[in-house]
Amino acid sequence: METFSKLTSMLLHALETREPTVDLLDSFIDHWKSITNYYIETTDDSRPVRQTDIPWRLKQMLDILVYEDKQQAPEDTGPCLEYLLQHKLLETLSTLGKAQYPPGMFQQVLLFFSKFLSQMQKPLLHLVNIYRPVQKLIRLCALPGSHTEKEEAQFLLVICSRVKQDPHALRYVLEILDQPAAVMAASYQSQSRTQTSSHRTEPQQSCSQSSPSASSPVQSESLLLSALLQLCRSQRAPVRLKAFESVVLLVELQAAGELLTHHTQLGELLAGRLLELYSLLPLENLDPLELQNWPHTAWSAQFSGCSSEAPDHMTNFFCWLDFLDHLMRAAPQVLSEELAQCVHQLWLLKVLHPQLLHTCEQVVLASTSVLCAAVRLVQSSSLLDQLVHFLLRTDALTQLLMQRCDHISDQISLVSLSLVEELLQKPHRDILDVLVLTFLQSRSYLSSPAAGQEDKPPESSEDSEDLEEDPFFSDSLSFSDDVLPPHPPASGPGSADVVNSFLCLVPVQVRSAQLLQEGGYESYVHDAHTLVAQCQQLSLSWDWPLSLPCSASRSGEEVHFFEGHLLKVLFDRLGRILEQPYEVNLQLTAVLSRLSSFSHPLLHEYLLNPYIHLSPCCRSLFSVLIRLMGQVMQRIQQVSHLSNRLLDTRRHLLGLKQETGCDSYLLD
Repeated sequence: METFSKLTSMLLHALETREPTVDLLDSFIDHWKSITNYYIETTDDSRPVRQTDIPWRLKQMLDILVYEDKQQAPEDTGPCLEYLLQHKLLETLSTLGKAQYPPGMFQQVLLFFSKFLSQMQKPLLHLVNIYRPVQKLIRLCALPGSHTEKEEAQFLLVICSRVKQDPHALRYVLEILDQPAAVMAASYQSQSRTQTSSHRTEPQQSCSQSSPSASSPVQSESLLLSALLQLCRSQRAPVRLKAFESVVLLVELQAAGELLTHHTQLGELLAGRLLELYSLLPLENLDPLELQNWPHTAWSAQFSGCSSEAPDHMTNFFCWLDFLDHLMRAAPQVLSEELAQCVHQLWLLKVLHPQLLHTCEQVVLASTSVLCAAVRLVQSSSLLDQLVHFLLRTDALTQLLMQRCDHISDQISLVSLSLVEELLQKPHRDILDVLVLTFLQSRSYLSSPAAGQEDKPPESSEDSEDLEEDPFFSDSLSFSDDVLPPHPPASGPGSADVVNSFLCLVPVQVRSAQLLQEGGYESYVHDAHTLVAQCQQLSLSWDWPLSLPCSASRSGEEVHFFEGHLLKVLFDRLGRILEQPYEVNLQLTAVLSRLSSFSHPLLHEYLLNPYIHLSPCCRSLFSVLIRLMGQVMQRIQQVSHLSNRLLDTRRHLLGLKQETGCDSYLLD
């Protein structure tokens, strides 16, 4: 025990008499002078930097700066950092990196800057002797033929990360400085260490006045943001990922929304990249159905796969579209709207609009299919606003798109109907207002007597009595209110009466539900419940009225009613359903079903109320179906073994039978 105590005493004494710690500033200066002496003494210009002690010296300097920073209070600047600032070491390093002397020096400088900016605790980017060399390095990033993409991407990511911590520093990185701010930033170098806290409390100046000594906003924008956009094109996935992440960091800055919107061309750059990727799509050779049904492709998915194959043009395009959509959802409102407007101007109006008006059927098919997919995939409200504005408020385009739902080409009709269905599934009130409700608002489809009694349910209906007397119709199939989709109460006949009226339209001879035990109407009712619930949820925030508006005053004059381009084409198509391909009919009924599922009084009355008295020359969904059933009754007289063919068709549609004749679809 005594021996152990003596040993302990000797160790303590040794610690007390140890040599004093080497002065950090002297060591820091020594490492720097060793680097500068290399340039004075060396005679071999071709010797790579990795074969010198420069990388090691830089690492020692970095370690000293980081250690010193951790020992200082946040408001203080250590002597080593002060030396670096006063003697403009970073400026010298950036110059050496630009000269690539010795060979590979630019890579070492990027590494030093990245580690220095990421590991220092106090904010630094607002200091003139920091942001000036940073700006110089940014100018050297993403140049053609670069062999340092990895280090460049990391350097830019570090800058964006520091900007996220101190958003006010973005104006320095982008070189958007007014003269008073630049002078104030330069004066910081002469202030004492204890006053360095004022670096972070500098009053924010207006961004609209550029400093004469700084680059212009457009030039500064083309440095950082253009470098990032260029690195987004890299063939190396890790480089692209860091570039994508850097853009996200900048766009998410709530405090930088006005700056990025009004003092950069970020929107034009991002939308320009979308345009570039779209131009690579071989529209004349693409499958419209594949385009239309393109699955959601998250922008980050391109970095998570293990496949070594390069993504194709379509994947690249839809990944970038998703990236833009993500940015608009994350960005401040002012920036989100700016990005969406740039997409509208540069892609929708300048590129897609001429293609939609093109005379080549394949170009029309492909461009409409891309629009269909874009409408389905977009989630940001700003971009959806612009899509809706483009499709529904661009001169002549809306009418053209609606007319193409009844195009001579079944493919164009099909994709146009699909586009309408996708629009009806988006949370945007203007879609239904523009396409349908505006035309129904006056209720001029009602005849004058009916308009005066519009709030009273009819005691009897000649139409319904005629149906009951018709031997081809039967009321044996009916629904009660407890199995109907959950529509809210409306004036007029009850929901069960309405549904039963539509069911009674179908002649007994062409009904097939009773022929197949597992194929009854219960499955249709379940689907209807789901559809109505979706439409009700979609329209909850639209503040629709609960009652019908007053009818337009007739004053003895005949009021012309136009149902709108969409309902016109839907009713025209519905009247020719026996002559059309099954795929078109399926899409047609999908659109009509969705329209009928919205809980708006005008839609309920015009589409679902079979008892309304229509004005002369007006038609409704019910009246079109009556004429259609008349055609069905004539057609079935020419079909042999009708029941068997109906049964085969129903089994095929339910997936219970793999093969059946195409002609059996005509009557189901």
